[in-house]
Amino acid sequence: MDYEKKALQIRQDVVRMLYRAQSGHPGSSLSCVEIVEALYYNVLRNIDPDNPKRPDRDRFVMSKGHGCPTQYAILADLGFFPREDLEDFRQVGSHLQGHPDCNKTPGIDCNVGSLGQGASVSAGMALAAKHAGADYKVYCLIGDGESQEGIVWEAAMSAAHYKLDNLIFLLDHNGLQIDGANDKVMSLGDICAKFEAFGWETVTIDGHDIQAVTNACLAPSSGKPRMINCLTVKGKGVSFMENNFGWHGKVMSEADYSAAAKELGI
Repeated sequence: MDYEKKALQIRQDVVRMLYRAQSGHPGSSLSCVEIVEALYYNVLRNIDPDNPKRPDRDRFVMSKGHGCPTQYAILADLGFFPREDLEDFRQVGSHLQGHPDCNKTPGIDCNVGSLGQGASVSAGMALAAKHAGADYKVYCLIGDGESQEGIVWEAAMSAAHYKLDNLIFLLDHNGLQIDGANDKVMSLGDICAKFEAFGWETVTIDGHDIQAVTNACLAPSSGKPRMINCLTVKGKGVSFMENNFGWHGKVMSEADYSAAAKELGI
């Protein structure tokens, strides 16, 4: 597979969806493209568009649910639902909600909304697998702004206590959130040292390097839950959105869309 070409296709779909909807989160969706791409095309096992609830599948929880356009674009590409459905993103009656809903959209494993909830639920999923003697793994994408939520750290504490080595957090660490830089709003400090203090193994990688994401996910288990600190660029792929927190949830004008479309080759 040409991963760069696929990433470009996903970014094109994301920008089209958000412009049509006149709603959504471009910066957050574009920063996690390679992370989610690596998961679906290289890492997740037993993912089956014809049987989305297959019991032995690996689970993926997008805890930073506002980044769901990226996930939707990939699910459509894999055949979980028609690509035409992307045109109805965030419209009344559409199954493609502004945040993932497992009761409406094939391929979604968990409802999310309030930040931090997905991190906690993913720990519960991993614990359930342990109790059932199942070998599926649970991957959870969390945001850096989201990591200011206490529920994330409750999940981290419980995951280490129950030795959930089948749980992997991927941190979309783009340094920005809706109100500005993480370091100004509420600094995360040394995020890896904090997770390690909670009993996790950690690794820091380039979050736009698909092979690096793949290798970090598939590395041999140490017996601990794993946090992959993915360094990313908010708004990646559209120059005027990159590293600009104003594009966290900004609506694109016609001029904005034209400029983005030109850069992405739409």
